[in-house]
Amino acid sequence: MVTFEDYGVDKLESNRTYVLTLVGNSQQQAQQSQTLTIRYSPSIATVLVDNKMINGSNGVAQTTLPVGQHSYIVFCNGYESEEGMVKLKASAPSNLQITLTKEATATRNTVAQPTVAQQPVVQAPVTNGDNISIPVKDGISIDMVRVEAGTFVMGATPEMESPYDWEKPTHQVTLTNDYYIGKYEVTQNLWKAVMGKNPSKFKGDNLPVEQVSWNDCQKFISKLNNITGKTFRLPTEAEWEYAARGGKKSRGYQYSGSNNLSDVAWYVGNSWSKTHAVGSKQANELGIYDMSGNVWEWCQDWYGKYSSSSHTNPTGANSGSDRVFRGGGWDISARFCRSSYRYFITPDDHCNFLGLRLVLSE
Repeated sequence: MVTFEDYGVDKLESNRTYVLTLVGNSQQQAQQSQTLTIRYSPSIATVLVDNKMINGSNGVAQTTLPVGQHSYIVFCNGYESEEGMVKLKASAPSNLQITLTKEATATRNTVAQPTVAQQPVVQAPVTNGDNISIPVKDGISIDMVRVEAGTFVMGATPEMESPYDWEKPTHQVTLTNDYYIGKYEVTQNLWKAVMGKNPSKFKGDNLPVEQVSWNDCQKFISKLNNITGKTFRLPTEAEWEYAARGGKKSRGYQYSGSNNLSDVAWYVGNSWSKTHAVGSKQANELGIYDMSGNVWEWCQDWYGKYSSSSHTNPTGANSGSDRVFRGGGWDISARFCRSSYRYFITPDDHCNFLGLRLVLSE
């Protein structure tokens, strides 16, 4: 996949041919690498880029990296850390200015002691047919849709256009247990209610939360379970794809709920380079929203190659270095929003196109 912006082409012009020339050895490295300079305060702070420490001096750290997206973290004792993503382009070096904010004294030194009165009151869920609404706190609830157990063919089935090798081979999967999956992607409002802060780039209570790592999601789920008394988790990759395809009600669409992507998804062709309120496009056959587009969604599984053999309740590879995410997002073209498309990233990565959806075992 080629991102034209990385090569200094901000807008494609009609009736014009673009030629990408692949070269080798030192010339390739020179064309595809760029310098990142981070100026930071206080000057004693530590700088990590792609989870590797960058040695700095007098508040300036500099490194050379391949063009494309990279994560950074700047932290120092007594200060609020700052983290995010930076995109390096081949056309020019990139510079960041990071000024850390001091932590509040009360926050740093005081540990709240829970009392009986502070313990959460677990409220009963509200059921409506195949839908269930689970109260969390402050009037915020999680709406979930029941997915009936069944068997399906997972991977690059014939309706999936231009599939990649990592979507193959197709294989039969049987899910033996019903489960509930989030009707919507986790919103910033819900994340703030549980975690007390909002890490997202695009701010809005009803927008999907993003810039949350897989590890962040596990912390969020642990706190959510303590509040609700439930056992929420991330979906397995198989559970995610089965629900995206519409489960037993599937009509064989390429995207989740339609063969016309604009009907069901916010993607690069209509998103205006930002996320949108959850549930503002059409739902799929099960009444689930945004399983194509808006933000990509973490799954529970370690990434591993598919095999052609049949599987029952698969949970992905036994181990690995990357976790799977699914669904496409506001930042990407239609090809990556298909229900079979899968990709992967390290579990501590934070991206402004990556969020989550919850599952609850029945």
